[in-house]
Amino acid sequence: MSENRLGYSSYQIALHWCIAALVLFQLFFGESMTTVVDATEEGHVVTGADQALGSAHYWVGLIILVLVLMRLGLRFASGAPVPADAGPRWMQAAARASHALFYVLLLATPIAGLLAFYLGDPWGDIHSLGKPAFIILIVAHVTAALYHHFWLRDGTLKKMMVPAR
Repeated sequence: MSENRLGYSSYQIALHWCIAALVLFQLFFGESMTTVVDATEEGHVVTGADQALGSAHYWVGLIILVLVLMRLGLRFASGAPVPADAGPRWMQAAARASHALFYVLLLATPIAGLLAFYLGDPWGDIHSLGKPAFIILIVAHVTAALYHHFWLRDGTLKKMMVPAR
């Protein structure tokens, strides 16, 4: 695995933004799956919209899992750009930790969701912990990216916007 490139490949960038968009979809519309499960357990009728969004939640979760595995494969095969040296050591450690936590969540959350769908609780409760964890991590990630871009001006954000040549 090489970490001497200046930026990410176009495939890595595309996977990053596709996964980000799909995770946001799940965060905004994922509650429909809970509505479907609860209604089914209580013998209530499920609306067509909730049924469609619940089904979409399932399939989008599977797609996220596959795309994350592809992204990890690309990362191991072609590496990642050298991280910015700007900022104190704690900031660099926080960046490594937050990226590792993203990968853990991006793998564990859909797997727990599948286990919840097929096996039930406690997997549903575990799966639901992903939402607040993602929200906190996304806010920290976006804040750090904007800090690097506008305050440090170190090109970190550009690496995820413009493919390396």
